[in-house]
Amino acid sequence: MTLSPEQQAEIDDLRASPQPTLRTVSEGMEKHLYSAVPVLDHGFVRVVDYMGDDAAICQAARVSYGKGTKSVQNDEGLIRYLMRHWHSTPFEMCEVKLHVKLPVFVARQWIRHRTANVNEYSARYSILDREFYIPAPEALAAQSVVNNQGRGEALEGEEAERVLRYLRDDAMRAYDHYEEMISQDGQQGLARELARMNLPANVYTQWYWKVDLHNLLHFLRLRADAHAQYEIRVYADAICDIVSDWVPFAYKAFEDYRMGGATLSSTALDCVRRMLKGEEVTQENSGMSKGEWREFVGVLG
Repeated sequence: MTLSPEQQAEIDDLRASPQPTLRTVSEGMEKHLYSAVPVLDHGFVRVVDYMGDDAAICQAARVSYGKGTKSVQNDEGLIRYLMRHWHSTPFEMCEVKLHVKLPVFVARQWIRHRTANVNEYSARYSILDREFYIPAPEALAAQSVVNNQGRGEALEGEEAERVLRYLRDDAMRAYDHYEEMISQDGQQGLARELARMNLPANVYTQWYWKVDLHNLLHFLRLRADAHAQYEIRVYADAICDIVSDWVPFAYKAFEDYRMGGATLSSTALDCVRRMLKGEEVTQENSGMSKGEWREFVGVLG
């Protein structure tokens, strides 16, 4: 992980100057404020600011739903009810602002989640650092033969060494040319906004990413999943650890109902009912396609 001297100085100053506040404070989140969590070889995630906690979710729900929530006796039970019945608005009352350093190709996946506020480091204004994501040898894998956007068997031996050499050499060569183009021996060089286009997708960028809890949990459901690309999944895993400390009741409900749960179609539910009655159900008599049946069997284990 690489923090610039200026970023580290800012973090040190903020941590050395705690401020009194009347607003709601999450003790679990306070320990994450201004602390950078390392991710990949040069990346990190750190909490810049946040708003709300588990109690804020319940407060919003009770204002919104009134008498409809009075049968729920405690905050955890209410949060589980809200999660179970897909009530999203109360979770939007909590927000977090993250500072993330990540490879450009990961950022391009990440930005597909359009329900956040983003401000990215400008390579038109500033010069990008000579920092590139180079996978660890165990993260190198061949193209999957069954999934067009997935990985297959790990590369080993000379093949892995060759790929790593290409990645390092190509990145360094591109950056050398980038530096040459923006600085022509004291003469006016190429505009930074043009010179940057020669840099590879594994160069690191940074951004501030502010999102409410409802949309953050949707991001985590997709990106912390075992099928997500490794390089974005490790960021999601780091954020999961932060969220579990910030809103523990909400995160536990999220784990149970979203990450650990499953959604079944009416056809699939009918098959479950038939199985419970002792009927032998197969793909041929299930009413499902082969792909649906394979996923259904996977859910049932």
